[in-house]
Amino acid sequence: MNHYILTYHLSSDYLERRPAWRAEHLALAWRAVDSGELLLGGALDDPVDTAMLLFAGDGPAAAEAFALADPYVREGLVERWTVRRWNTVVGEAAASPVPA
Repeated sequence: MNHYILTYHLSSDYLERRPAWRAEHLALAWRAVDSGELLLGGALDDPVDTAMLLFAGDGPAAAEAFALADPYVREGLVERWTVRRWNTVVGEAAASPVPA
């Protein structure tokens, strides 16, 4: 199991346009949580220009599939997105724990 960070770079009008697509986006996110793929997700604050979602899996496919299915991406609230492996080494859920 590895961790992957899906990073969204949000449009300048994200907050104004979000309400139209938020229910569909959150339903997609909670389905990903229920399947065990999505661990955490949310937008960074002040300014709200980036969102990050933490996925767990053998590869980046779940995170990539999420972005491709997300109405925020489809409707242009997300200007661009990336998926990167996060080498977690500390904490109970670390993928590759390294003791002190």
